[in-house]
Amino acid sequence: MLAMWCSVSWATVTVNDEPLVAGLSWSFYDVSCPSVEGIVRWHVTEALRRDIGIAAGVIRLFFHDCFPQGCDASVLLSGGKSEQKELPNLSLRPAALKLIEDIRASVHRECGPRVSCADIITLAARDSVVASGGPFFDVPLGRLDGFSPASAAQVNTLPAPFLDVPALTEAFKNRSLDAADLVALSGAHTVGLGHCSSFSDRLPPNADDKTMDPAFRAKLAAKCAKDTDGGNTVTQVLDVRTPDAFDNKYYFDLIAKQGLFKSDQGLIDHPSTKRMATRFALNQAAFFDQFARSMVKMSQMDVLTAGNAGEIRRNCAMPNNQLVLSSSSPSSSQNDA
Repeated sequence: MLAMWCSVSWATVTVNDEPLVAGLSWSFYDVSCPSVEGIVRWHVTEALRRDIGIAAGVIRLFFHDCFPQGCDASVLLSGGKSEQKELPNLSLRPAALKLIEDIRASVHRECGPRVSCADIITLAARDSVVASGGPFFDVPLGRLDGFSPASAAQVNTLPAPFLDVPALTEAFKNRSLDAADLVALSGAHTVGLGHCSSFSDRLPPNADDKTMDPAFRAKLAAKCAKDTDGGNTVTQVLDVRTPDAFDNKYYFDLIAKQGLFKSDQGLIDHPSTKRMATRFALNQAAFFDQFARSMVKMSQMDVLTAGNAGEIRRNCAMPNNQLVLSSSSPSSSQNDA
C-alpha cells in the first residue's frame, strides 16, 4: 500500500508550522486510534481506483461542510432540514457521502467511536488530493461533530459559480479567508465536473462572454443545447487539459480563456488575483504549497473541540440522540459499527 501511495503523489508540503486553534493537534489519534489515517487512505484509494471522479466529490464535500458554519460534518446530516436539500448542495455526489460513512464504520470497528465524521471528511479530502496527483500535507485533527445542520442562509453563503472576483473576495473575507486562499482553493477545480446550469450564464443566447475562447464557447453551447433537464443532466469537465489529475493545468485553462465558471475565469482577468493565478500556472510547486496551507486553514474554521460542544457521531447522517431513538424503535433496522 505504501508503494502504491507514493506512486500517485510525489510532492509533500510541510504545513506543521501553521498555527492551530485550541483543541486540534497534529498527533491527536496517535494513541487512541493510530490506524485511522491508514484506514482512510485505503478506502479513498480504493474508491478512486473504481471512480476517479469521487476525488472531486470528496474535496467539494469538505469545502461545502466547512464554509457555512465550520468543519463539523453538518453537511452529512439527513432529515427535513438537511443542508443537502439546499440549492448549492443538490449536486453533492452520493458516492462521496457514502464513502465517508463507510470509512466511519471501518474506523469505529477498529478503534471504537473515537474518531469524528468531521475529522474523517478532512482526512478523506486530503487523501483525495494526494491520490489524484496532488501534494501530501498533514492535517490537524481533533474536531467534534455538530448536533444540527447549518441554516439555509448559511449554506447559501457558499460562493456561487456566477460570482465575480469582488463578490468572491468578500465571501471569502467574511470567513476569514484571503485572496491567496481564494485563488489556491479555486485550483481544486483542476478535477471535477460542472453542470450546464452552472455556466449557461456565459453562453448564447444568455450572453456572449468575451472572456471565453470562442471555439470553447461554441463547443459548450452545442453540448448544453442537448440538455433537456434544465441544465442539470449534461456535464463538462472543469479542467479541459488534465481533467482527472490534480495539477496546475486549471490555471493554464484560465490563461487560454477556457475556465468553465465565471468565478474561475475572473481569477486571471481581475487585477487583484491575476498575478497569483499566473504564478500558479507557471509554478506548480507554488500552487501546491499555497493550496495545502489554505486547506489546513479552512479545516480549522469554527471547529468544535471542547467538551459538550459536539460529539462523535455513531452514524454520520444523524446525531447520536436521534440514532438512539431510531435504534429503540420496533421498526428500526439500524446496523451501526
